[in-house]
Amino acid sequence: MRLAVFDRMEECGDAEIRRLLPSVSAQRREKALGYKHDFGRFACLKTYEMLQNLLFESRLIPDKGMELVFRELEHGKPVLRDFPDLHFNISHCRNALAVVVSENPVGIDIEAFRPFSEALLRRTMNAKEAADILAAGDSSLRFTEYWTRKEAVLKLRGCGITEDLHHVLEGKEATETHVNEEKRYVFTLASDYLSPNSVSLL
Repeated sequence: MRLAVFDRMEECGDAEIRRLLPSVSAQRREKALGYKHDFGRFACLKTYEMLQNLLFESRLIPDKGMELVFRELEHGKPVLRDFPDLHFNISHCRNALAVVVSENPVGIDIEAFRPFSEALLRRTMNAKEAADILAAGDSSLRFTEYWTRKEAVLKLRGCGITEDLHHVLEGKEATETHVNEEKRYVFTLASDYLSPNSVSLL
C-alpha cells in the first residue's frame, strides 16, 4: 500500500491549474472544468497527478504519463477502466489532498478539523463514541477522527453514506488514523488487510 498526501494548499491557484490541465485525460479535464471554483479544479487535477505518480512508482502502470480513464461503481466509488484489478481511493478537504493505492480494496478519507453540533453528533455517533468525543480535550479533533474512520470504511465498502452511521465501525475492517495538528487535518485509511508498517508515505 502506498499513500500520497499533499498539503501545500497555497499552491492552489490559477497558475497551477493551467500547468496541470494539459497533462490529464480529456475525461479528467472536463470534470475539473466543471467545478466553479479554483479549489475544486485544483483538487481534481492534482489528485489525478498524484494517482499517476503512485501507480508508476509502484510499477503498476508502465508510463508515468499514461492516461487514466475512470468509471464509477453503483454508489460512486471510482475504478480505472483499463486496470480493473487496481485498487485506489482519493479524498480531499480544504487543508489537504490524499491518494492511496493498494493490492487490496482500500478506502481513505481526509478532513479538516470539524466542529459539530449536538444534532450532528446524535445523527452520526453511537452513545459510546459520543461520550468519548465529549470527554476529549479537543472534541473537534476527536469528532474528526471518528468521522474519517467511518467515511474511510464506507468508501472501502463502496456503499456511500447509505448505512446506519452509528454502527459503521463494528465491522471487520481495520483502520489507521493520522493527525496533522499543525495544518489541522486528519486522514484515515481503511482496509481488510492493514498491518503495522503497511503504508508507504510518499
